Amino acid sequence: MARLFGTDGVRGLANRDITAELAVGLSVSAARVLAERGDFSGHRPRAVLGRDTRISGQFLSHAVAAGLASAGVDVLDVGVLPTPGVAFLTASTGADLGVVISASHNPMPDNGIKFFASGGHKLDDGIEDAIEAKIGEQWARPIGESVGSIRDASHLAQDYVTHVVDAVRTFAGTDAPLAGVTMVVDTAHGAASTVGPRALEAAGATVHVAHASPNGFNINDGVGSTHMQSLQAEVVARGADLGVAYDGDADRCLAVDHTGAVVNGDEIMGILAIAMKEAGTLYHDTLVATVMSNLGLQRSMERSGIQMIEAAVGDRYVLEAMREGGYTLGGEQSGHIIASEFATTGDGVLTSLLLGARVAAAGPLREQCAAIESLPQVLTNVKDVDRARVYSDRRVQEAVTASRRELGNGGRVLLRPSGTEPLVRVMVEATTAEDAQRHADALAAVVRESLALS
Repeated sequence: MARLFGTDGVRGLANRDITAELAVGLSVSAARVLAERGDFSGHRPRAVLGRDTRISGQFLSHAVAAGLASAGVDVLDVGVLPTPGVAFLTASTGADLGVVISASHNPMPDNGIKFFASGGHKLDDGIEDAIEAKIGEQWARPIGESVGSIRDASHLAQDYVTHVVDAVRTFAGTDAPLAGVTMVVDTAHGAASTVGPRALEAAGATVHVAHASPNGFNINDGVGSTHMQSLQAEVVARGADLGVAYDGDADRCLAVDHTGAVVNGDEIMGILAIAMKEAGTLYHDTLVATVMSNLGLQRSMERSGIQMIEAAVGDRYVLEAMREGGYTLGGEQSGHIIASEFATTGDGVLTSLLLGARVAAAGPLREQCAAIESLPQVLTNVKDVDRARVYSDRRVQEAVTASRRELGNGGRVLLRPSGTEPLVRVMVEATTAEDAQRHADALAAVVRESLALS
């Protein structure tokens, strides 16, 4: 049986894969596992619950609240709030558990459930496995005064806004760190539709808001960080200094410079790393990225005196590497940026504030991007193949070795199996787009032929 938890909680089609019954079962199991491990420390347990704007999030959040309360947990329901906001409030309120109902950048019909432990940290694999194992077990239900309560705590959203604004003031060393900056913000009709623009304005920016009218059905629908075209046009039309785009739960952020060019997560990380190194806040002058980050980022960081550590794909693995080494900045090309001085997870709103502050202090985003090299990169998804054999098939590995030998230090090859689909991702970087495409096509052909499903 496949593992229920993926790299970012439990996700699937709402009301088919992610049902009310599953939400109740997961919540009860999570409460029981954390109680057994002593995480409640003898006090009455409390959880912070939030969601994005999907219509299915309404019934799922009620189901989660019901499951937690039935297990004796008091629930603070903060309503619609970004994932990093729930993580922050889990820590700031001293809660024992945080729960987010969201499928992040996925289409509206999907939804998901993810948990945070006390302190706002993601659960490790062992705890997730223990939660999954307890679903459906018989258990001693609390009764009477031992049953949990459910309270509306939507007012706590302002605490999160205050936190991220205070964070960027600390980062920039000024009370109005975005003063003089004009921004367009695309909230993807998602969880940051209210708090994102509010935070940017509080930090001093002139803000034009796009796609912040959620109706339960339009989250991520042709907008946000996965669909940047409308933001690009809006930035140019308004003559803004930059634009920023969140995804549905606002744990990621991408940007657009004043010319309308997209600024990806690698470039944002590079810009912030240089800023933090100058300020003396980049611990050990080290940036944590993933194996999918462009080789050009690593070269650029080396030129700036910054070491780059590579983690496995997934912000949880970036976080693990950051926590192990005490590093203060990490992230992914997709826009999950983690500034650990201020957050325990990727935070799109915080990232947009930090980037806006850097533009205010150091000049146009386009000029800052010029310091971050980017090699041509081709990513090809090869479908309907046996992903389990990608590292063991002799012909595939010989082809990879040959490509790496030909590219030498001027490029990079990475084959990565999907965690959920019969699919292998082929990524090639080279000094020219033609070379990158040629090697990617050749490797994809070998993978397609050698790993074909019979």
